[in-house]
Amino acid sequence: MSTPASPPASPSSSRIYLLARELLRALLPTLVINVLCAAVVTYLMHIGTGFKQNLLIAMCIGLSAMLLIQGARTLFWGNGEPHKGGFIAMLLVLAPLSFVIGNLVAEVILGTPIEALTLGQSNNIIGIIVLTLLACVGGTLFFWNREKIAALQAHASIIEKQAALAQLQMLQAQVEPHMLFNTLATLQTLIASEPLRATQMLDQLIHYMRATLTTSRSENTTLQKEFDLIQAYLGLMSLRMGLRLSYRLQLPEQLGSLKLAPMLLQPLVENSIRHGLEPKVEGGNCTVRASLHQGMLILSVFDTGQGLNAGISYNQPPGILAEGPTLEGETMHFGLQNIRDRLHALYGPLAELILTHNVPAGTMAQITIPLSALPPSPYTRA
Repeated sequence: MSTPASPPASPSSSRIYLLARELLRALLPTLVINVLCAAVVTYLMHIGTGFKQNLLIAMCIGLSAMLLIQGARTLFWGNGEPHKGGFIAMLLVLAPLSFVIGNLVAEVILGTPIEALTLGQSNNIIGIIVLTLLACVGGTLFFWNREKIAALQAHASIIEKQAALAQLQMLQAQVEPHMLFNTLATLQTLIASEPLRATQMLDQLIHYMRATLTTSRSENTTLQKEFDLIQAYLGLMSLRMGLRLSYRLQLPEQLGSLKLAPMLLQPLVENSIRHGLEPKVEGGNCTVRASLHQGMLILSVFDTGQGLNAGISYNQPPGILAEGPTLEGETMHFGLQNIRDRLHALYGPLAELILTHNVPAGTMAQITIPLSALPPSPYTRA
């Protein structure tokens, strides 16, 4: 038996929630402003009997102003940006009102009349009202600018994510043509001499292209899908290279559901084949491994190929272009730099890509991502 759907939240309850949230956000800055006002009244304007009494009065006036201004703003404008003229008019009314209400509350708490409200202290009343108005305006400007800064930061985050997705598409455009043209050239050769092998290669190519399209068009993929893509790619390469290529994929079952950005590992595997194993006459082995270590996801690609080229700088910090003697070296660096920039943009400064020598021969590429920076998944929630 299905349970009835809960009714949507009413506009009044939504505004109450919004008001409560805004009041909590404004509480600490309001308390700081109140302390500053009490210090100004006590030590610069020399009003009242001492700092403690003035602090109590300032707290009553400041909190009254916060309740009145935030309540009126939420009532009239909700979560939108207030009309400037209407907001200024509202301040001119609510600042003196909050002064009166705050003093009355302070009188009740103290049990005695406050000197600033007596007829003989009219200059003090005007000065304190002006100070209250200035404090209200200053606090309002602070919150107004803080919200604009938060909106700008959210917009910058969206732009940064769009840039990362554009880098993914650019990387995809870089990786596919080289592999595709070489595979088609091999197919052209095999069709006449080894039609059965050509058919197997064509089937594997279709499988790989389908997996690539599905993965690259998603904002996030799972580690299992990323390994499936690598399986399809390496299966295709093994048909091309024959016995010259062997490979292993090591993905613990509990890590398969982890979510991450697509096309982080595949370019490293492609580099391993293209620059390490394919040029080597006897070929070699490529191993792709995923593991966890001290709250970090470690993704490693090992090969027993030709090793790092001393003429190419592989571990430059982000934003620095390396100088390579060949077009292949520059293309490889571009792909690595692309991955580094995406890691930094998506997962923060602790995420990194390093390349080093494999023992006894070849290269190791390793991606490190904080587990806490990954999107929620059953494993990360556990």
